[in-house]
Amino acid sequence: MILRILSIVALLAALPAGAEPLAKELFGAKRGASVHKPEPFGSYAKGCVAGAVQLPETGPTWQAMRLSRNRNWGYPETVRFIERLSKKAARQPGWNGLYIGDISQPRGGPMLTGHRSHQIGLDIDVWMRPADNLRLSRKAREEISSISMRRAKGAFVNSAWTRAHHEIIKAAAKDKAVARIFVFPGAKVQMCNDEKGNRNWLRKVRPWWGHHYHFHVRLNCPRGASNCVNQAPPPPGDGCADAERWVRDILNPPPPDPNAPPPVPRREYVMADLPRACSAVLSSR
Repeated sequence: MILRILSIVALLAALPAGAEPLAKELFGAKRGASVHKPEPFGSYAKGCVAGAVQLPETGPTWQAMRLSRNRNWGYPETVRFIERLSKKAARQPGWNGLYIGDISQPRGGPMLTGHRSHQIGLDIDVWMRPADNLRLSRKAREEISSISMRRAKGAFVNSAWTRAHHEIIKAAAKDKAVARIFVFPGAKVQMCNDEKGNRNWLRKVRPWWGHHYHFHVRLNCPRGASNCVNQAPPPPGDGCADAERWVRDILNPPPPDPNAPPPVPRREYVMADLPRACSAVLSSR
């Protein structure tokens, strides 16, 4: 307790007079979950998670990667989803399961580096690299990298893309707990071209920048979690025409709009920006 108080005092002392501490610094300093019933508060990009559980570093069909980041924490349903999907991935040729990237910090909240989302324990990054070795040491998991699947700046998949990638993402999208999946545009178009069966699941797969080393799974707010804010559902249809538009814009970028306002830098969140419950999540022992 004394060390925790001293660390907070040191953080506050380092701030300019009158400045509020950044929420990412406060949440990033927590090494374990809060002592609460599991509950997500707020939205995927502005919130926190109480009573998070830690994904075991190694399971029968997964390994958590980059353990030094301490981002293998999430809502209990998130861990159950990883267990389900990794079992299905292990049935694919060349895959023994999944390599899992970032989920959330122990109490969620804004991260010190990287993501704007992943704040309520319901976002999961799944590496595109086939998990053929589930005996990687902690050191190896810091050094090994995933594999990019994109070609032509994301307009197309490259030769590393396989039908197994299609089937694993399809299995994730068909899971009822999943709200949407983010992947680079070329992968969505490839899946649209290759899918010959029921295409309803493609609606959940959305093109987004990056996401060629991993795909990003976003789960729905759990039933009964009244303080959790779902993202608006994807538009009707399979979304394939929208992905093709993304690809056209990559190959032939539209000219910049001379009347567009200059981008406004995003302000870093302080605790007052987050749901009020996040203060109790943060201060819990």
